[in-house]
Amino acid sequence: MKLREEGWRVFASCKQQVDCDSLHTLGFDAPHIDYTDTNSIHQGLNEVLEATGGTLDALFNNGAHAIPGAVEDMPTDALRSIFEANFFGWHELTRSLLPVMRAQGYGRIVQCSSVLGLVTVPWRGAYNASKFALEGLTDTLRIEMRDTNIKIVLIEPGPITTKFRENAIPHFERWINWKDAARASQYKTKLLSRLYTSNGPDPFELPPDAVVEKLIHALESKRPRARYFVTTPTYVMAALRRLLPTWALDWVLSRV
Repeated sequence: MKLREEGWRVFASCKQQVDCDSLHTLGFDAPHIDYTDTNSIHQGLNEVLEATGGTLDALFNNGAHAIPGAVEDMPTDALRSIFEANFFGWHELTRSLLPVMRAQGYGRIVQCSSVLGLVTVPWRGAYNASKFALEGLTDTLRIEMRDTNIKIVLIEPGPITTKFRENAIPHFERWINWKDAARASQYKTKLLSRLYTSNGPDPFELPPDAVVEKLIHALESKRPRARYFVTTPTYVMAALRRLLPTWALDWVLSRV
C-alpha cells in the first residue's frame, strides 16, 4: 500500500493464486510467481512486461521460508528445496529481468536478505545458508553492475511482524525427524515451544512498514546504499561481527 501511495505501480506477485486473487480485489496487479517453478517465473514476468510495454523500473525479491532444525538432522533434499525457494528462483527472475534493464538503460534490484545473512544462529542452518549465499551472489552482482545504471541493493531485516514462524512449521514437519534425533531433548526444551507457541512479539520486533521505509529509499535515492539494516538486532549483530573474535561471537550467538 505504501509504495502505491508514493506513486509506484506495484506488481505484488504471490506464490499462491488465492493470495493473488485477494490482492486483485484491493486493486493491485498480482501476477502468480512461485520461485520454485521456472514456468511461473517466466509467465509472471511476461505478464508484467506486457502490462508495462516492456519496461520495469525495479525488482524487489522477497519470498522466502525457513526449515528449523539442527544441521545434522537436515536432509540434503531439504537444503535443495529451500535453496530453490530462497535462492535459485530469485536468481532466475533477476537474470531474466537484467536484459530488460540493460535495454532501457536503468533499473534497481533490491534483495530482501536478513540479519541471518550476516551472522548465524543455532537451529536455523538451512535459512542461514540460503541468506549467506544470497549475500555473496548479490555483492558480486553489485560489483559487476558498476559499469551500468542498474543498482543492486540488499535490505537486511531482523525480527519483523509476519507469519514467518507459522509458515516454517509445515517445512519442519516435512523434513525434520526430531524424535529420533540425538538432540531430541533439546528440540523439546528449545525449539518446539518457540516454534509452536506464540508469546507475542519478539524483542525489538518492528512492523513491515519499517522494511518499506528502507525499500523506498533504496528505490528512489540517486545513490542507494549497498545495504540497509532494519531493526536493532541487525545493527547490533553487524557491529559484533566486526568487533568480536570468532570464538566470542560464537558464544554470543549460541545464547540467542
